[in-house]
Amino acid sequence: MDIKKTKNGSALTCVINGRVDTTTAPELESKLKEDMDDIDTLTLDFSAVEYISSAGLRVLLSAQKVMSKKGGMKITGVSEAIMEIFEVTGFSDILTIE
Repeated sequence: MDIKKTKNGSALTCVINGRVDTTTAPELESKLKEDMDDIDTLTLDFSAVEYISSAGLRVLLSAQKVMSKKGGMKITGVSEAIMEIFEVTGFSDILTIE
């Protein structure tokens, strides 16, 4: 997994490439926490995410909880396969997906 972060004022965009699974989810969580205090909005670009496990979903849920008290969080570029995971787990009702 590769994460490319771009900060624009109080907005952070993370472009995630690869698999978000048990092995890589802690890295994603760590990268997000680095900037959580300084941002109001978070965008996660999932255009290049090929798989997400329950460990990855936990990281998204945790980030969503923090960001909902601020400006919010959205996920963009979600593939059909990832969207299906979000729908089956109910995350499509919790997350803002564009």
